[in-house]
Amino acid sequence: MGLWAAVKAERLGIRTLLVEAGRLGQGASGGILGALMSHVPDRWNDKKQAQFDALVALEDEVSRLEGETGLSCGYRRSGRLIPLPKPHLRPIALRHQQEAEVNWRHDGDPFHWHVLDASPFACWPDPAFTEAGIVYDTFAARVSPRHLMAALAAVLGNARHVSLIEGLPAERIDPVANRVEFADGRSIGFGHCMIAAGPQSFPLLGPLSPSISVPLGQPVKGQAALLKADIDPALPILFLNGLYVIAHDDGHVAVGSTSEEEFDAPFATDAKLDDLLVRARALVPALSGAEVVERWAGLRPKAIGREPMVGPHPDHPRVIALTGGFKVSFGLAHRLADAALGFVIGQEHSLPESFILSNHLAVATR
Repeated sequence: MGLWAAVKAERLGIRTLLVEAGRLGQGASGGILGALMSHVPDRWNDKKQAQFDALVALEDEVSRLEGETGLSCGYRRSGRLIPLPKPHLRPIALRHQQEAEVNWRHDGDPFHWHVLDASPFACWPDPAFTEAGIVYDTFAARVSPRHLMAALAAVLGNARHVSLIEGLPAERIDPVANRVEFADGRSIGFGHCMIAAGPQSFPLLGPLSPSISVPLGQPVKGQAALLKADIDPALPILFLNGLYVIAHDDGHVAVGSTSEEEFDAPFATDAKLDDLLVRARALVPALSGAEVVERWAGLRPKAIGREPMVGPHPDHPRVIALTGGFKVSFGLAHRLADAALGFVIGQEHSLPESFILSNHLAVATR
């Protein structure tokens, strides 16, 4: 989120200092999965529409980044396959098929949630998992998180208006003096301060609201693995009961991910990832002998209301949140950054009210 905000600030000509606690892309955004998937098309609302619109717009955003930098972001609208292993799942999928025709539309053209009897791709997945058929979602896409981070960083490497400091953790926001205090004792003044620090955003924002009774959010651990496999990178994402299998362009297949609210070692992998690998190899037997080249773990920011947390603090409007949304924000970050910068320059936003920081603060004071 911080990288997108800095790139958008550069394009707007806003003088900006981006301060990174470690190195760029070291957090969850520098992971290995890269799934970009819409909410299920039922019970459509403003939150689902906002996510859908952002995922549509991301394709053009990536194209612009690639044109500016000459770097590939590993983006492909590959679609998604969802096996239906039990008969009771098929009527639900058929209902979603009709709902997608209404709700998954862009400029009048629909994306589809096809319910098929079998996968159109041989052994992707194993037919044993498709007793009641399979869903073929034509909207889903994937991107290489690290390649996307590299492209954003490359834009900033040639920036005229944005400066960067790495390895400097923020410890406290002083909203009266308009200063950020850092771990090494330094402080820096600001006109506006945008907090896009992943899970660390919550302890930075919390002290600004002494009336809240619970934390504004928490970290959620995720684990994933990268396998070396000769798999066609054009194949759709496979998704089954929280398991993702994603073929990327570089001869690697990503497998993920866990969602852990309780953990002892935030950046260590364990038996939960082993279980994912067992499930992935059952789903795709071609992965049975594939070498695991990387095991990854990281933390994502889950705000108190689960949604993204964006916007000015009601008591300190020069402090702007840009965090939360632990499962969806990677695909929305470009649009959330636009909205956050809109608060800086006085532009109207089109975000759902549940995304706005003041709504999260209200939840935290109940």
